[in-house]
Amino acid sequence: MSDPVALGKPQRQHRITGILQAQAVTSQARLVELLAGEGITATQATVSRDLDELGAVKVRVPGGETVYAIPELAFEQVAPGDHLRRVFSDWVVEVVRSANLVVLRTPPGSAHVVGSALDRARLPEVAGTVAGDDTVLVVVAEHARGDEVARRLRVLAGLDGRDEQEERG
Repeated sequence: MSDPVALGKPQRQHRITGILQAQAVTSQARLVELLAGEGITATQATVSRDLDELGAVKVRVPGGETVYAIPELAFEQVAPGDHLRRVFSDWVVEVVRSANLVVLRTPPGSAHVVGSALDRARLPEVAGTVAGDDTVLVVVAEHARGDEVARRLRVLAGLDGRDEQEERG
């Protein structure tokens, strides 16, 4: 492991969000330990402020233990596939592929909703997204195939039964 680093608040809070999504964290001290395991220096007081700013709350999980959760993430954690499917079916109107890129078209002002949902779903075949006003650019991970990712996103959007636009690439 490399020497611990003190990240800026946005980066640290992003890591905290990822940790809370990935595993049950029962205490602030445990969260400090998990961050340290990733090479991130943070005090318990800093973590406490971060949790407060993120809106984290303690929730009871099966078995009676209480863990930290961020309410909007807790909803998505219950059924991330259902959440992504609902966002896609509500907002994605077209899916077009070009090599390792997939372009999603949405109504004006809606692309950020789709991009955010896709980012939070952390699909292994998606390297990342860039959202504009009515278009989301999806960068397909190197190990995945653009045509397969486009097909999966069409299915999520409920567009799989429609005539697909001629794919480029």
